[in-house]
Amino acid sequence: MNITYLLPFLLLILSSQSQMPKLDYPITEKKKVTDTYFGVEVVDNYRWLEDDRSKETAQWVEQQNKLTFGFLNQIPIREQLRDRLEKVWNYEKVSAPFKRGDYTYYYKNDGLQNQYVIYREKDGNTDLFLDPNTFSEDGTVSLTSLSFSDDGTLAAYSISEGGSDWRKVIVIDALTKEAIEDTLVDIKFSGVSWRGNEGFYYSSYDKPEGSELSAMTDHHKLYFHKLGTSQKEDQVIFGNLPSEKNRYVWGGVSDDSRFLIISASVSTSGNKLFIKDLREENSPIITIVDDYLSDNYILHNEGDLLYLVTNRNAPNKKVVTASFQQPQEEFWQEFIAETEHVLTPSFGGGFFFANYMIDAISKVYQFDADGKSLGQIKLPGVGSSGGFSSKKEEKDMYYQFTNYHTPGVIYKYNPDKQESELYWSPTIDFKSDDFVSKQVFYTSKDGTKVPMIITHKKGIEYNGTNPTILYGYGGFNVSLTPSFSISRAVWIEQGGVYAVANLRGGGEYGKKWHDAGTKMNKQNVFDDFIAAAEYLKNENITSTNFLAIDGRSNGGLLVGATITQRPDLVKVALPGVGVLDMLRYHKFTAGAGWAYDYGTSDDSKEMFEYLKAYSPVHNVSEGVLYPATLVTTADHDDRVVPAHSFKFIAELQEKNQSQNPVLIRIETNSGHGAGTPVNKLIDQSADIMAFTLYNMGIENFKD
Repeated sequence: MNITYLLPFLLLILSSQSQMPKLDYPITEKKKVTDTYFGVEVVDNYRWLEDDRSKETAQWVEQQNKLTFGFLNQIPIREQLRDRLEKVWNYEKVSAPFKRGDYTYYYKNDGLQNQYVIYREKDGNTDLFLDPNTFSEDGTVSLTSLSFSDDGTLAAYSISEGGSDWRKVIVIDALTKEAIEDTLVDIKFSGVSWRGNEGFYYSSYDKPEGSELSAMTDHHKLYFHKLGTSQKEDQVIFGNLPSEKNRYVWGGVSDDSRFLIISASVSTSGNKLFIKDLREENSPIITIVDDYLSDNYILHNEGDLLYLVTNRNAPNKKVVTASFQQPQEEFWQEFIAETEHVLTPSFGGGFFFANYMIDAISKVYQFDADGKSLGQIKLPGVGSSGGFSSKKEEKDMYYQFTNYHTPGVIYKYNPDKQESELYWSPTIDFKSDDFVSKQVFYTSKDGTKVPMIITHKKGIEYNGTNPTILYGYGGFNVSLTPSFSISRAVWIEQGGVYAVANLRGGGEYGKKWHDAGTKMNKQNVFDDFIAAAEYLKNENITSTNFLAIDGRSNGGLLVGATITQRPDLVKVALPGVGVLDMLRYHKFTAGAGWAYDYGTSDDSKEMFEYLKAYSPVHNVSEGVLYPATLVTTADHDDRVVPAHSFKFIAELQEKNQSQNPVLIRIETNSGHGAGTPVNKLIDQSADIMAFTLYNMGIENFKD
């Protein structure tokens, strides 16, 4: 989208939009509810929208969608964007292969299939193993995990219906592909880990009373399912006692089938760690770490020798060894030391791999079994790599490389020779070489240097009129590393700029960087994001009228807080599935587990006041000119319940004084994002992009 020739008309377009009459928003009834926090009364007029099972809420959703889609349908560029997205999306995508039993399996999507299909090969013959596209006519039932027994003769796969975090697990004979017992139900936040061919471990909550999509799930347990028995007979292995109450419990069997490893957490950061010898019947569960002050897991074991990954007294993580007989911290021996860069280790083919994140960019080093560095692995460019993992006996390893303008490429790696060869690259209707990414460092409000990667077409002129999307997250130790997105590819292809800021609260610089954006430090995240926007404008890359901010989940909170604090900052705001009511987030589903990052309104008066001061729902003000806003959510989102978005848009529609549209797009039969069918992803991307460009005054499409 070369908009230079449009400049004489842009002011006219923007002016005509400013004269548009305000949209006729549905009237959202106020039903006053008053809560008292530490002597302070807080009014919640839209509490009734939290009831996802009521007819009134359903009618409200219908009215809002009617308005929103009526608006979107009138945007001239929308269908062109959708057609282009579909064309670029339509290329074959495959995963790295993995061996289970006598077969080699891989995932593949022909291009526009709603869900990936699993194929397998043996003796040069390929057959279809599992096709999730047959699970439902509209593609909204998705495959969420697939796990095989050690010998590869049995498999269990989990499915999500409508994007919900609640899962069903189907057990099959992997050779015949036939189901061999009744489906397991009501499983949430769980893997499936086999113990021989006897059965498998999984985790879940008791089914909550009330709405399964919004009621609190607060006590996670680890179960063992023995094949051939009813799910009602499944044994609770960990978490049955009130004293063992944890919000997240995970259990997995080591690759050599020797140990059961258990992790238990009360929040998304910090875990206790346990181990149990599976060779001995009724063996005790042994404690390795008995507090929640660090993140810990077992990467690998050689017999009794355990290799643990921890950030205990090592904010950037390290690998230590310990004996099964004495696995506690006082007996740990350093194996791969902490460095100034964040470490993500892996194991495969008898070697260890250290993937270091250096200013959000990957660099990978290989280590032998004695912990000796064998040097850096040469990657194909500047970006993100992932993989370098396999069972010990497997010598064929794979890794993927990508960045913001390069689709994922898969390489085969020989760890003995330390050599890479191209395994698969996509054939896509997008010219990656025409685009460039550059990393800059800007200064936040308190002087902190923050990295940001800016991607656009080569040779673009910084003239203040480039349509720009600034994306951020800033929470939960999540690192935003370079990765390819088809929707962003179309955005930059049309002349747009895409900027990703690595805000505090993320994990790009380890635990200290994460903690600098949590609880009473959360404002740092918003300040970092605002400073990123100001940088883009100060460098004349864009300007207010051509700048949009985007974020999902915790990033939706980021966008919501930014526009309530700085409504003048940008032209368009795109808060997706956001955490927007900070006084009540912990009362829904597993929300209480986010307290490490946020704190809760019940903690203290100081914490309540801090949360209320930035909570987007509570900081929409009368008489303010807010930017054009498209809130997106989904009716089956049971991670961040849609009531957050419902209440926020109700406040915006009541109080916004600008002519800019403030709308909500509510996807039906969809969840927080994972497993969303391709047709819905294309529609969502086209709608968001069209809304953004239209409100920047751009209605022309570049062929």
